[in-house]
Amino acid sequence: MAQPRRVTLRDISTDTGLSVAAVSYALRGLHVPEDTQARVRESAARLGYQVDPIARALASGRTGQVGVMCRSLADLWQQSMAADLGRALMRTGKLALIVDSGDDPGLEARLARRLIDQRVDALIVLPVDVAAEHWAEIAAATVLITVGDPIPEAETFGAVTFDNDQMVAAALHDLMELGHRRIAVLTPISSSLPDRAAERAVRKICASASAAIALHFCPSDLPGAALVAADLLSGPQRPTAFVCLSDSMAYGVYVAARRLGLVIPTDVSVLGNDANAVSALLDPPLSTWQWPMDDV
Repeated sequence: MAQPRRVTLRDISTDTGLSVAAVSYALRGLHVPEDTQARVRESAARLGYQVDPIARALASGRTGQVGVMCRSLADLWQQSMAADLGRALMRTGKLALIVDSGDDPGLEARLARRLIDQRVDALIVLPVDVAAEHWAEIAAATVLITVGDPIPEAETFGAVTFDNDQMVAAALHDLMELGHRRIAVLTPISSSLPDRAAERAVRKICASASAAIALHFCPSDLPGAALVAADLLSGPQRPTAFVCLSDSMAYGVYVAARRLGLVIPTDVSVLGNDANAVSALLDPPLSTWQWPMDDV
């Protein structure tokens, strides 16, 4: 089936008797009287004229698209963050291109470059590998904004960072004061990657704490988190408490504990991080840290 021909500025020019340049100015509200602008807009609406986004991007140097790259959309908090960003950008006339790097630093680098090739006007990223060399290249090519963790080796346009070290320190000290001596901290960041503030805080506290505190890499999806938690809870020195750096991981601990016949919080205590709405529906409700998302 043949595609209908796109109405062009020349068609409006023929219809109104104005030059193509005058039509272009009128549609942008520039350099021509208001009655001429009204005449051109009426003609454009009647003929079914639509702005060609490619032509507009070539003329303005902007595409109206902003990349949003998440560490893992299996994590419910990141899903919420991506949705909130998409809606906020839409209110400013921007379109969010949301991609998922799946906690994979190699995929993160490829996706970042792919978004640059798409000529996004900016890139908002929840980074997997904050020390990766490609960030300097990306920051030189577009407006780069990081959420969650700073990127020290790149000239980012802006950064929204969380006080994760304070959160982790407070959580661990509270658990130790309650008598816990075997505490597992579940993190989405692989041990092969540089520590973030949260992981650094755990290692610092480990050095002086009387409790046995251990970091464990954990997937963000519930089935993967449940497998990690089940393995830890089945060991001879099972943890009596978990600090989970996302609520999604905490849900996996709940599932594993239930399968093993353990009761929360009698047999094992669990702390989350994100205050996802679903957390209030658990039995018992998940104790979790909350970030001021409207401020973010």
